[in-house]
Amino acid sequence: MILDTIANAGRYASLHPYFAKVFEYISNTDLPALASGRHAIIGEDVFAIVERVAGRSREAAQLECHRNYIDIQLVLDGVDEMGWKPLADCHHPVDDYNAKADIQFFHDTPATWIATPAGAFCIFFPEDTHAPLVSAQHIHKVVFKIAVHAALP
Repeated sequence: MILDTIANAGRYASLHPYFAKVFEYISNTDLPALASGRHAIIGEDVFAIVERVAGRSREAAQLECHRNYIDIQLVLDGVDEMGWKPLADCHHPVDDYNAKADIQFFHDTPATWIATPAGAFCIFFPEDTHAPLVSAQHIHKVVFKIAVHAALP
């Protein structure tokens, strides 16, 4: 898991073949103007999901993980207090992994909470679980989904 501000995004461009493309997209796109929903960037390998939602309580948030996609969760407005815990430390799944939706939920509680303000992002890898959208206010964010095994054409 990584937490940083968008001003430092370049430090992470070499971690995955498509990270530089995502950070370039962020720099060249009017993100606040994007409609809610899914936006293709590079087919199924890289896409963005724009969310404008009311925050929920810590108790209402569930840890989740993804096997096929890395998340870069960029907060545009509000503060998203995301829960985090290593996947290896989660022992109470809600159900089996859903391969079609690339998600599994857990009853476990986060090991820590990360207050992520506007202009900051978290990167969650398949080894991480996270409980997003925790706030007493409205959250506007973009979740970039990057295929783990994607290779540049």
